[in-house]
Amino acid sequence: MKVINDVIVGFVKLLPKSVVHIFAKKYIAGTTLEDAVRVVQELNNKGIVATMDVLGEAVNTKRESEEAMKECLMVLDAINKHNLDSNLSLKPTQLGLIIDKQFCQEQISAILEKAKGYKNFVRIDMEDSSTTDATLELHNKLKERYSNVGVVVQAYLKRTYNDVEKQNKLGTNYRLCKGIYVEPAEIAFKERQEVRDNFLKTLEKIFDDGNYVGIATHDDYLVKGAYELIRKKNISKSRYEFQMLYGVKEDLRDKINADGHKIRIYVPFGEHWYKYSIRRLQENPNMAWYITKSIFSFS
Repeated sequence: MKVINDVIVGFVKLLPKSVVHIFAKKYIAGTTLEDAVRVVQELNNKGIVATMDVLGEAVNTKRESEEAMKECLMVLDAINKHNLDSNLSLKPTQLGLIIDKQFCQEQISAILEKAKGYKNFVRIDMEDSSTTDATLELHNKLKERYSNVGVVVQAYLKRTYNDVEKQNKLGTNYRLCKGIYVEPAEIAFKERQEVRDNFLKTLEKIFDDGNYVGIATHDDYLVKGAYELIRKKNISKSRYEFQMLYGVKEDLRDKINADGHKIRIYVPFGEHWYKYSIRRLQENPNMAWYITKSIFSFS
């Protein structure tokens, strides 16, 4: 089945972007900040909070990075202007991490400074394993000056539990997710249950050490496991939230919300939607198969 899914996703990658966009728009708020504001307002009206993300990653020039930084500042301004219940997520490679670490730190510092003025929060996303050490180092340096910053850890990486043991001592605010980038078996769990087990083991460690965590999953098994840990350890609702991607398993999203747990939706937007959308399709081969069938039904 995996081979078939890989073939289907590979076929989708060959399609014109205009065709992919028809189906991928389920996962993105739109191409403009105004689109994202509208989506967040709709979520807020349902009692759901958000984190907004300007799509893009791995820029090659400081000029591109500076443009991305300006867009992040505009997002924070819009959140404040429209009184949205949302924070900001950003990718460090989009802000210059692979160009110049000090430059990247300065870029994100400017974003954190503005967020601080608005009493808002910024989440530093985790990307592939080549940037894990640099991202944690960046977060930790920023954490020395700013309390309104957090980072992402990925349960499929074998190192993550040990990272969390160290990071917990710094009072790190986490988003815990499975992880999506393709990594070698030497450093990443490959079996679904192994990833699940490490996710719950890591979540329990975060709870035990008193840190805040965004439980980011669309896996019913992990939601159930998190519920059980919350109940067993009597975890206050002030110490966690659930997080999901825009457009994914909205029935589960609504159930978590109805159960009285805080739920935050990751709302991506921008011109650089294609790579993000392909990753979503890789996560969801059923959607890729639906696209494939639809294409052939039109012929």
